Amino acid sequence: MVKTETLIGPLTLKNPVLVASGTFGYGDECRDLVDVNELGGIVTKSLSLKPRDGNPPPRIAETPAGMLNSIGLANIGVEQFIREKLPFLKGLSCAVIANIAASSIDEYCSVLSRLEDTEGIDAYEINVSCPNVKEGGLSFGTDCRMTAEITRRLRVLTKKAVILKLTPNVTRIADFARAVADEGADAVSLINTIVGMAVDVRTRKPKLSTVTGGLSGPAIRPIALAKVYEVALAVKIPIIGIGGIMTAEDAIEFLLVGASAVQVGTANFIDPSAGVKITRGIADYCEQHRVSSVTEIVGSVRAPEGNTVLASWL
Repeated sequence: MVKTETLIGPLTLKNPVLVASGTFGYGDECRDLVDVNELGGIVTKSLSLKPRDGNPPPRIAETPAGMLNSIGLANIGVEQFIREKLPFLKGLSCAVIANIAASSIDEYCSVLSRLEDTEGIDAYEINVSCPNVKEGGLSFGTDCRMTAEITRRLRVLTKKAVILKLTPNVTRIADFARAVADEGADAVSLINTIVGMAVDVRTRKPKLSTVTGGLSGPAIRPIALAKVYEVALAVKIPIIGIGGIMTAEDAIEFLLVGASAVQVGTANFIDPSAGVKITRGIADYCEQHRVSSVTEIVGSVRAPEGNTVLASWL
């Protein structure tokens, strides 16, 4: 029997497969489509202090091997989440990770503190790809100092796992991983979406109302793998790999380069049971290769001795 448990700081996942924020609703939407208890956990749709309508449509566009989205963090707000969604989530045997979004550091703290007053949340994933209204709209996640400050402020508010979700839209993602690790983050999840754009040649207009959006799906997987590998060489805390995972083989690639767990995102729009199938596929792979525990393969891919290719372009 393959041991599939993995540790993310103080949080024990029964297997390394999570569903990514924004791709699985709040979990209850998919209850009739898949047994969510087979997953390692659910990462909720982003939660802000107050409800958000998000960006005007069109805000999703299909692209070759992926999709663009500019949802604008639309969500029901933390109070409605506690009233209407948390009761279902409390009954699950998989982990429940609340994704938090905000436009100020104080708002991040307020949302986390409110969730700390409830039961049913096992960990927090902090979405730092949000506009900092006090700094002219610049994303928190592209400012290493601000990302570290968010981590420091949130760390003292909870004993549960704090996971920082890092954006790839920076020069060196390893610098951000080191910064949040130094401030007490239990783990990092990466990568968030890559800035992209699509144009309708018939109307000569952007396909998204916001012009640009976040690119996800298989098209970004090679980039995500390289970023996870970079961060795995830089920090000791666990990494949750995200980016174009469609099959168990895709997920195993992330584990091999250093991720302790993975998140399945865009695949859920095609098949809500993708995460469960990937979970089973990872266990099958381990059995076939006589691996007794999933943790044995984590980080087993390393550059040959003396290889400087990675360092040359990072």
